[in-house]
Amino acid sequence: MRSRVLCRLDELGDPGSRGFTIETPEGTTECLLVRRGAAVYAYRNSCPHTGAPLDWLPGQFLDPAGELIQCTMHGALFLLDTGECVQGPCLGACLTPVPVTLEDGWVLIHSAPDPRSRTTP
Repeated sequence: MRSRVLCRLDELGDPGSRGFTIETPEGTTECLLVRRGAAVYAYRNSCPHTGAPLDWLPGQFLDPAGELIQCTMHGALFLLDTGECVQGPCLGACLTPVPVTLEDGWVLIHSAPDPRSRTTP
């Protein structure tokens, strides 16, 4: 597994959110990072109902109270820690998680190596 630094934890508000882009074997993917306390969660920036981006302003993914992720298109609300929709047309559906960890105050994203980049002995 490869790791890439996304940001320092203290660069995110509490609660806070930020968008980022990752490269996968399938191509470029837009994602979001949210923080509550010392916990961070990341998901693909795609509503399970329509596939539309969730941010209502660039990098802004949270409802006005900072308690839930909110879809800009139709107001669906998602739990920060699980990505489950708790209100809206996709009730019960979940955002697609992206694996991140905290290490020494840094938020890291982990990705599997691209199988197309294998070298032969």
